[in-house]
Amino acid sequence: MKMKKHHKIILSGITSLLILVVIANSVFLYWVYEKANMDYDNLRNKIDSLQADTQSKFNTLSENLKSVNSQVGSLNKDLTQLKTSVSADFSAIIDKSIKSVVTIRTDISQASGFFIANNGYIITNAHVMEGATAASIITYDGKAYDVYRIGGDEDMDLILLKIDETSYAPLELANSDEVKIGEKVIAIGNPLGLQFSVSEGIVSAIHRQGENGLNAYIQTDAALNPGNSGGPLINNQGKVVGINNFKVGGGESLGFALESNYIKDFVNDIGQMAYKKNLI
Repeated sequence: MKMKKHHKIILSGITSLLILVVIANSVFLYWVYEKANMDYDNLRNKIDSLQADTQSKFNTLSENLKSVNSQVGSLNKDLTQLKTSVSADFSAIIDKSIKSVVTIRTDISQASGFFIANNGYIITNAHVMEGATAASIITYDGKAYDVYRIGGDEDMDLILLKIDETSYAPLELANSDEVKIGEKVIAIGNPLGLQFSVSEGIVSAIHRQGENGLNAYIQTDAALNPGNSGGPLINNQGKVVGINNFKVGGGESLGFALESNYIKDFVNDIGQMAYKKNLI
């Protein structure tokens, strides 16, 4: 049975409407999809930006904490040094340092020295060994050792010695360019045969001229007597600022110590020469 004309028109209209609905629905779904993608991209970008900002702030916080820890450590060190300086209590430093000081006995005199490097290396004044035909080292624990000469410098009045014992800790050399007039120091040695005696004083002057013509000496009012020669002059950090060398005869509190930077140069030079000669 043939469809009537108006039925065809109605059917055609419905079909067109359905097509329009499908097209509209497709367009709507496409718009929703694109909108969702745009929202997702925006959210992803915000998350990435937030993560980057958070990481940057975390890195900044970590660096700040490192700086704070460093400043706290430096402050604690400064406070410790300040307490030592104010209280003038060298007891802990003496207790540690004196074990690295030695008595040097020769057939003509007695003096002092101290361990300058590992493996039994000792430094003292060259005049301590001058003219001696026999010598021995007496350590703080009362043990005696034969001693060997590695090399010396008469102008600097320094000599490097060695014993066959490696258990004794060396003293650390300070930077003598940082020594300040008025800072407290101690001298450890064997004045007049009184082994391992300690005297306290201050730095009276720096860069004083010695008999060798060099402005290389620390002047101190710490008591120095025969037997102190070759012993260490130690600051309130337990480091050696000089090696006790001589005092002005007839004067009180006029002792002089060769500055530690000259000791460093000597040890480096003599060490290189001794190495080339297979002495060390």
